Amino acid sequence: MSVEDPSVPSAGMHPLDAMHVAPDHHDVLLENEKVRVLDTRLGPGERTPVHAHQWPATLYVLSWSDFVRYDPNGNVLVDSRAMTVKPQPGSAIWSAPLMPHYVQNVGQTSLHIIAIEIKS
Repeated sequence: MSVEDPSVPSAGMHPLDAMHVAPDHHDVLLENEKVRVLDTRLGPGERTPVHAHQWPATLYVLSWSDFVRYDPNGNVLVDSRAMTVKPQPGSAIWSAPLMPHYVQNVGQTSLHIIAIEIKS
């Protein structure tokens, strides 16, 4: 009998899957063969480890804060401070799969998102 190491992603999962490398910022609310629902939180000044999201997702905004998303080498991919329109709490936005990145909350409030990842 073998016991799987929970720190190692399951077969078919991205090796930097958010639940395996950034569990302090992601909680699974529901997971089945079709979807994974993540509760994602990032407090002011916090930074995630480098991680990835291999599936596209609908993101439901519970609270918003400015953030910067970086590639693993520290290059800026997205700086929300440059957005002309920022999502309001209660809004939903679409996200393509996200390759390896890390996020830093550069705002004064918590960034709190429910991500409904669509498995394909």
